Amino acid sequence: MPLIKVQTSIPTPETAQVESLLKTLSASLAKHLGKPESYVMTAFEGGVPMTFGGSTDPACYVEIKSVGTMGAKTKAMSQDFCQQVETALGVPTNRTYIEFADAQGSMWGWNGSTF
Repeated sequence: MPLIKVQTSIPTPETAQVESLLKTLSASLAKHLGKPESYVMTAFEGGVPMTFGGSTDPACYVEIKSVGTMGAKTKAMSQDFCQQVETALGVPTNRTYIEFADAQGSMWGWNGSTF
């Protein structure tokens, strides 16, 4: 049920680098939310045309969605995930936005049903 999706303006790195980032993000998201990693989904999209502050310098947009309330966890998550993106992709933390979205179980489908 948790999802972390990374979109960035930099060209897509080699497959191994992307897979490493996604696995790291998956484990971190599960830990932050206290949910089994077996439910975490990750996604990556590189080469997305975007601007930040009117500039086309490297930028990143991250979506984090989960059933339930993230609440007070978002500040620590923002710090952690911005740092991971900067380390893996070279996108500065001040050029990364993260959107946190809590979802109601009835609005999240899986395995032919909802949560």
